[in-house]
Amino acid sequence: MQQAAQATAFVPGHITGFFSAHPDPETARAGSRGAGLALADGVEVTVTAGSGFRLNGEAVDVDPVETVLARLGVDAAIEAETPLPLGAGFGVSGALALGTALAANAVFDCEQTENELIELAHCAEVAAGTGLGDVVAQARGGLPIRREPGTPPYGVLDAIPAITPIEYVAFGELSTETVLSGDTTQLSTAGAAALDDLLAEPTIEQFMRSSREFATEAGLLTTDVREAIERVEDAGGVAAMAMLGRTVFALDNGLSNAGYEPSVCQIDPAGGRVVDTGSTNAEKRTF
Repeated sequence: MQQAAQATAFVPGHITGFFSAHPDPETARAGSRGAGLALADGVEVTVTAGSGFRLNGEAVDVDPVETVLARLGVDAAIEAETPLPLGAGFGVSGALALGTALAANAVFDCEQTENELIELAHCAEVAAGTGLGDVVAQARGGLPIRREPGTPPYGVLDAIPAITPIEYVAFGELSTETVLSGDTTQLSTAGAAALDDLLAEPTIEQFMRSSREFATEAGLLTTDVREAIERVEDAGGVAAMAMLGRTVFALDNGLSNAGYEPSVCQIDPAGGRVVDTGSTNAEKRTF
């Protein structure tokens, strides 16, 4: 197979509504159970031969990306773009890792299957402590439910068959590494209960209710996030907190009705994919 001079992958942003943490010495088995939303606002990663990594025009270092390239055994120049705020619960590091894996595989003809690339990116995220379930959810797209932690064949994914506009407002960062490296017992107990409730009633409305209850019971709500959720509820909507970030998301126009000026996007049903390998007929996104 002739390798491409460059390739671009798109990976949706991912909001986790609730989760329970499941560490394991084998990173492919480690991960989380829970549910979330894959967003049409995502990350576009372009890979060429060379060196250097730039995100939105700025030179950055992202450990999972470096791990992906090292395990593929390639040297690459990476240009990534996203409209999503960093560190605010949108799975940007997971999207960068998966997008790099998908695009580098096309450029350097690494001959990896989709599941192998997902596992590579997921394991890099787990090892770095920057995420437990974003990569597998971003690869699936839609409204993924992580029934069992890890990547195939260990992880088990399901989904809610629905699509709807999503609004979100980000108030700032919340360190995923700090939360995941601490005691997650209370968080995981709340996440397991939320998943049981969702599986008993697998609707997007129940997903929102479960997510709202989880944030409260896990003790993760910040003052600004709590206020925004309450304002949405007072306006007749329902909102929840993105895990892990100081971000509030709502269905339809919930945040707009509450007086905010949110970002608006759709649920992305397709999941991470290569969108351009130099062909003029390939799909191309503009953020």
